[in-house]
Amino acid sequence: MTHYSLGDEPSDRFLDRFRLDERFPHILCPGCGIGTAMATLVRTLQELGRDPTKLCVVSGIGCSSRVPGYLDCDTFHTLHGRSLAAATGVKLARPDLEVIVFGGDGDTLAIGGNHFIHAARRNLDLNVFVINNRTYGMTGGQYSPTTPTHDIAATAPWGNCERDFDICFMARAAGAMFVARSTTYHVAHLKKMMKLTLTKTGFSVLEIVSQCPTLYGRHQRIGDGVAMLKWMKEKSVDVGKVKDPWGESERFVIGVLHDREEVLPYTKLYQQVREKAAGEQR
Repeated sequence: MTHYSLGDEPSDRFLDRFRLDERFPHILCPGCGIGTAMATLVRTLQELGRDPTKLCVVSGIGCSSRVPGYLDCDTFHTLHGRSLAAATGVKLARPDLEVIVFGGDGDTLAIGGNHFIHAARRNLDLNVFVINNRTYGMTGGQYSPTTPTHDIAATAPWGNCERDFDICFMARAAGAMFVARSTTYHVAHLKKMMKLTLTKTGFSVLEIVSQCPTLYGRHQRIGDGVAMLKWMKEKSVDVGKVKDPWGESERFVIGVLHDREEVLPYTKLYQQVREKAAGEQR
């Protein structure tokens, strides 16, 4: 495992944040946006001067959930859909750690949907990055909770007949303190949103709209990775240019969609209860 010093680091130290061992080259398909999100996260942590010994990145199962395995910090690769449950345990046991949850739309919102709702409701002090490529990439391109109605998938060859989740809307409705969205096309914007997410207190969610040319893009006949990046550029709009960011259904509204911090994080409330209980038992 690579080790490095903290403080101001030259740009050529960027790779020091990765585990340069048998895990590389990575498993991601050519043109996949997950690598862009992973590299942007590394640059964000580098620019914020985060201490890797005080950082834990948790994931479940899926293409995007493999990201922690490439990072040079404490990581926790858990069961499918259970990343938020595991991250809850990490944060309550070690409240001094910064805990990042990195996963996909299927892992986080399908089998892990209940954990997502209640982690937001409890206002756990977690930073959640959800890669939304609108499909199950690792297992063959089945439709996921974020696959739009009528879109083609391996399990919906004549079109998906289910309604799709809006990740950001659900996060806000369930009680998240901070909610934002970006894409893997808008790399500078994505890094800005990551920085904001990582500096917030409480349950913070960043949806990252990403391309999957191998499956979702092919099924929708959008094209390769470059074509999908152009597609995301054309389909997105800045939150400052729309009257109602929650009313948009045809475009990705990117930017900060919800921001509040007046609710005390569950971690601190839990610690207060522990201290009260310990005092009464003496």
